[in-house]
Amino acid sequence: MEKSMKRPMQLLALLMLIAASSLLVLAGCGKEQEDASEYHLYYVNKEKTKTVAVGYEPQAEDAKGMVQEFLDRLFQDTDSPDIRKAAPKEVELLSWKLENAQLYLYFNVAYGEMDNVSEVLCRAAFVRTLTQVEGVECISFYVGDTPLVDANGTLIGLMTAESFIENPGEQINTIQTASITLYFANKKGTKLVQEVQEVHYSSNISLEKLVLEQLLKGPSKEGLRPAIPEDTKLLGVSLSDGVCFVNLNEGFLSQNFDVSEPIVIYSIVNSLAELPSVNKVQISVNGDNNVVYREKFKLSDIYERNLDYLDGNAKSQEEQIKEGEEEIINEVEEDAGG
Repeated sequence: MEKSMKRPMQLLALLMLIAASSLLVLAGCGKEQEDASEYHLYYVNKEKTKTVAVGYEPQAEDAKGMVQEFLDRLFQDTDSPDIRKAAPKEVELLSWKLENAQLYLYFNVAYGEMDNVSEVLCRAAFVRTLTQVEGVECISFYVGDTPLVDANGTLIGLMTAESFIENPGEQINTIQTASITLYFANKKGTKLVQEVQEVHYSSNISLEKLVLEQLLKGPSKEGLRPAIPEDTKLLGVSLSDGVCFVNLNEGFLSQNFDVSEPIVIYSIVNSLAELPSVNKVQISVNGDNNVVYREKFKLSDIYERNLDYLDGNAKSQEEQIKEGEEEIINEVEEDAGG
């Protein structure tokens, strides 16, 4: 479908202090990555502000052998004064396993005791290094037997190299602002209604993940309801050639008959398709798309945006934007008058 309805994404970078922020951004890897090596090991610079790529040629040829070799190297100290290994000496890898292209890493409790900056940099270094291995598509981190959560207690879930957005320059502590268009259900659960949200987010999160997280949080305005079952959790999201691959947990299969079947599917599809980067969407449950959602929606199919389910009585996107602009103007005038 045409994307003429998309509102251009407006991104504004704001500097924030590391100590005051739990929203962490990873800077670009810089010139160190500009070499001819097929593989790289990722370290952290001495200032602990960004990851640094160093060319490396592995000896192992099979996937599991390369994973073990990369892990061994990542835990070794470096000879350079300008870079250091990403994991502090207290952090140990207890075990790992590779199943169905998903790599599971189990760390000791010291991993969970790292400060926010060190943890994100460490996680980025491991993920970027290990996802180079053919046969490793995504990675899950565990502290002991517990899945890794962020500073806010939110499950991190599956990660790929694209989970960490690199920013040019030295502004490593930024948050961004974006206007995103989400599709929620009306009160009856029979139609979709657009809601434009102005959100602030960390630059180390992709816009695709941001959209899905906001969908799971639900609408901010009265008269709307989440279309996605409340027990649903996002396990991972990736983008390839305009197709957004969404991996949800089994909670997505909860039978919430208060919301009709296509409303659930197209709440996800339409919201993601509002992004310039997304043309189509495929949904899976625990990595499996050989599933039929309720009665007729095959998750093995790839879906495009469908506006047939829009509520014709709801306010348009343009009307919502205009209302939001008027609210901002009124707030500014009130502040000025005060």
